[in-house]
Amino acid sequence: MATTSKALFRGAATTSVGTVLYTVPSVTTTVVTDVIVTNTAAAAGTFTLGLAGTNLATTVAIAANDTTAIPIKQVLATTNTITGGASAVTINFHISGIEIT
Repeated sequence: MATTSKALFRGAATTSVGTVLYTVPSVTTTVVTDVIVTNTAAAAGTFTLGLAGTNLATTVAIAANDTTAIPIKQVLATTNTITGGASAVTINFHISGIEIT
């Protein structure tokens, strides 16, 4: 069994809250370990994040030029997804985890 630490998603959010940010590859289990959300705008915004079809954060406020950290340990099975979106593309997701094959 091989384990690989990796960035599961790094980048700007879309304004569609159901956007798939990551899909667990076949024959793989993924452990999501950390989610960092940043807002680089001078105005507050909101974000939504889901794991395997369940909302983890729904329309959560994030202040202007601020960062929110979500330390978690959640297991995702093959084909499960991480979804997310935000009120503006100035909100970025940084999602880390471990893939087990």
